[in-house]
Amino acid sequence: MTFDEWAQARLPALLRFAVALTGDRGLGEDVVQEVLIRAYGRWSRIAALDQPEAYLRRMVTNEYLSWRRRWARVTPHADVPAEPGAGPAPDHADAHADRSALAVELARLPRRQRAVLVLRYYEHLTDAEIADVLQCPQGTVRSLASRALRTLRVDARDRLLVRERS
Repeated sequence: MTFDEWAQARLPALLRFAVALTGDRGLGEDVVQEVLIRAYGRWSRIAALDQPEAYLRRMVTNEYLSWRRRWARVTPHADVPAEPGAGPAPDHADAHADRSALAVELARLPRRQRAVLVLRYYEHLTDAEIADVLQCPQGTVRSLASRALRTLRVDARDRLLVRERS
């Protein structure tokens, strides 16, 4: 399979994974772009692997985990002003409120904890596969997942208590 054929067939899935991992579409696209630039140069070796997509997923994860260190910059976000005379744009987030709330909570987690949760619950990987992607022991994967889930539970409980008091 050529690089172009693979990209046409599997790029949307890799991009969805990167967006879930980073919590930001723009950053996810940037991470995938960096990975694809590097992968294109060594595609003959990557294509020969048993699971080239798993390898690229690992590359995306590693790129995401090292993104801030390497670039040492803040990711800019542009606020696009509404056109003059146009009414307020419809809020499409209403249909995806739970997904947005989860994305916000995931964004608060440290990078490795977020990576473990995305790999486990979005990509449906086992602890052994996650350990392989993150290049760490399985015990570390379980520990990171446990801490991340505990943090999410505590945050959700605190929000409920604040709502009850209001």
